[in-house]
Amino acid sequence: MTSVTSLIEFYRRTVRGLETALDGWLLGLLARLVFLAVLVPYYLNSALTKFSGPFSIADGAYYQIALPAVDAAGGDISAVSFFPWGLMVFLGSYGEILLPLLIVAGLFTRIAALGMIGFVVVQTLTDILVHNVDATTIGALFDRFPDSVILDQRLLWTFPLAYLAVKGAGLLSLDKLLSTLWTRRTGTQQKSGRLSPTA
Repeated sequence: MTSVTSLIEFYRRTVRGLETALDGWLLGLLARLVFLAVLVPYYLNSALTKFSGPFSIADGAYYQIALPAVDAAGGDISAVSFFPWGLMVFLGSYGEILLPLLIVAGLFTRIAALGMIGFVVVQTLTDILVHNVDATTIGALFDRFPDSVILDQRLLWTFPLAYLAVKGAGLLSLDKLLSTLWTRRTGTQQKSGRLSPTA
């Protein structure tokens, strides 16, 4: 019985030691690396199809994002109203570039991760409701097929984003660097009386 108790205590000490050593940096870093390896190339390549120059959104972006409005305008992009369709195309096109880069850098990570989750949801609804993808592409949860493009893959896409939205990027990030600099700056100002504690 003593050897079993010793083994359990050894296991518990080992697990606690690993948790302490890895807490605050590993999972945020891994979530960002997984996002970088799997989704950043996909989103950046997709974003490049939406621009005809550095600051010029291509007509194709309207077909990808706002197809119902383009159809309603008879295919004339210039006749598509800016609000809400043009604004949606603008935000979607630039968001597809900026949000992934912010996540990888670990800068404003929680906001960027929430933005990417929203982006994935809108992308999914657009694929289903506008582009009318078939049932096989949509797939189903809790079935024996783990490879549907919509439900299975995009659920897995959102998990590292959900982790980052809740827990942040961790110690190895620009968020942590900025937080440290801000804390030092405000601490120095409070000591010198230039910043009140309630400011």
